[in-house]
Amino acid sequence: GRLEAVTQQMGYHPQYLDSFLKTQHYLMHMDGPLPFDCRHYIAIMAAARHQCRYLVNLHVLQFLRAGGDPQWLRGLDFIPPKLRNLNEINKILAHRPWLITKEHIEKLLKISEWSWSLAELVHAVVLLAHCHALTSFVFGCGCEQDEGPGGRGSLKPLSPGNQCFCEATAGNGCSQELLRINRKRSLDSCMELDSLRERMQRIHVETEGREEMRLLQQDREEGEGQGSGGGVQDGTEHCSDPCVGLSPLADTDGEVTGATNLACYMQDPDFGYQDFARRDEDQAQVFRVQDYSWEDHGFSLVNRLYSDIGHLLDEKFRMVDGLQSSAMAKRQGCEPSVFKRGIWNYIHCMFGIRYDDYDYAEVNQLLERMLKVYIKTVTCYPEKTNSEMFDRFWKQFKHSEKVHVNLLILEARMQAELLYALQAITQYMI
Repeated sequence: GRLEAVTQQMGYHPQYLDSFLKTQHYLMHMDGPLPFDCRHYIAIMAAARHQCRYLVNLHVLQFLRAGGDPQWLRGLDFIPPKLRNLNEINKILAHRPWLITKEHIEKLLKISEWSWSLAELVHAVVLLAHCHALTSFVFGCGCEQDEGPGGRGSLKPLSPGNQCFCEATAGNGCSQELLRINRKRSLDSCMELDSLRERMQRIHVETEGREEMRLLQQDREEGEGQGSGGGVQDGTEHCSDPCVGLSPLADTDGEVTGATNLACYMQDPDFGYQDFARRDEDQAQVFRVQDYSWEDHGFSLVNRLYSDIGHLLDEKFRMVDGLQSSAMAKRQGCEPSVFKRGIWNYIHCMFGIRYDDYDYAEVNQLLERMLKVYIKTVTCYPEKTNSEMFDRFWKQFKHSEKVHVNLLILEARMQAELLYALQAITQYMI
């Protein structure tokens, strides 16, 4: 009966939680351009870019519940080309969204057997940005970490079980409706989970069988090679299948676990964030909000191609901006709106997004060094976040205030990715 860990942390700000849950539920479970299994697989691809096992495990289970092909869980080499073609834009959006161009969009939309429609691509882009940003929150609040000596017990990652975030909480309008739905299917939920475990175990057994046959064949070949004067063997085993042992399987306690190595869900793992360098001689490189903004451009485009999602995203952006933060601002000696805007604009600045009406000298005045280090790490390479970083910044602040910072990071990052992707789509359409 415990709340799922992400919901537990967002629960410090219940109004935001309600908005988040509505968006999450709409993206994953309501009518839309993409099939349900593909939605969860895209989430797996997005979370894998930041090595977020917590989200990968959750969406692996949801993927199977939606009727997804278990073979896809062996990695990108086992999924349809159409879905695999999304890998490039996933990689760029996760780490250097300013590199997205209309050529990337055109490549996905070009007429062929594996082309995407505009509506499908917008749905996919929103999913990618949503999951990338959510990994920042997961790592930033410690939801990925185990409870243990010296650990943050209140941040223990609870097993996702057979629930998605939007099915795991109570106390708000969205979740009450979902709880009613969950009660209707509660009688067969245990049978459903048992069925999933059987399917996962079957994959494991089949994989072990293939590996055993491969090793026997390898032994025979090595024996023949040695018999004919072959070289000395060093005893090191080389696996020809990069995904052997990477498929999800049931552990000894019967709990469903995800891939132990997430490399099979991504390509070019060394591609990561690099500091966005503003070059005066290349003004076009800087993304100017005055030229393309969420309010004036992104909202209408995304809402037209993926009905109602624009309203949900806009509500979420406004909700995090409206959260009370008087204590945070008071301790920094400024107005709440000034403080929040400083954090938001600092995050956007790291992705090359600039506001002409903002004095960026304020960032250094408002944000102390440890806070800036924390924000940059959680935003740009969340997988490097550790518990010490969370504990060291703002020692005098409440836990809820630290969660508030992570919510600002989540939403600012998501909007930054969306701005770049939607601008590229707009340029393609023109």
